[in-house]
Amino acid sequence: MNGELTILGIAGSLRAGSYNRAALRAAQQLAPQGMRIETFELDGIPGFNQDLEKRPPQQVVELKRRIRAADGILFVTPEYNYSVPGVLKNAIDWASRPYGDNAWYGKPAAIMGASIGRLGTARAQYHLRQIFVFLGMPSVLEPEVMIADAANAFDADGNLTDETSRGLIAQLLENLARLVRRVQQPLNAPQAKVADRPSDEARSRPH
Repeated sequence: MNGELTILGIAGSLRAGSYNRAALRAAQQLAPQGMRIETFELDGIPGFNQDLEKRPPQQVVELKRRIRAADGILFVTPEYNYSVPGVLKNAIDWASRPYGDNAWYGKPAAIMGASIGRLGTARAQYHLRQIFVFLGMPSVLEPEVMIADAANAFDADGNLTDETSRGLIAQLLENLARLVRRVQQPLNAPQAKVADRPSDEARSRPH
């Protein structure tokens, strides 16, 4: 798979000045060669109603179309009340329904997030990983991009200036590209070893 990869970036915040929306813009700038990150806005998607799942609102139809057209998904999530924000969970639920029509299934995913606190959305990210298990989404394990103290990581114009965070995002996207290509590789093709985790080689060495 040597063509350009299309990644769908979804920010789990509707706030105009959101640090997570700013982090998604940073990811677009830091995407490796051969990767394009598009975005989808979640505002306006109504609350999930199972009575409507077989004839969903047009915004949900478009969301599912964009998910299926993408090679992978980049979730950029804030943390509300120790978990995934409602607007993001709502979109996940809509796109996974009805039963047997889960648009997320098999899509490689990566997560990042920013918060003004010290944990950088860690709890929300771990909850999102649990959701991936049910949705059938393979995900990038490392690096974990948890941007803490976001007020000092971004400048007044919303640009990510923290170099450590920028480096982690760049590595996350490189690893997402590798995961996408591994998933897309035909089953009968030779399997190349891909070290998504920087510490894999170290773990294999005798101690």
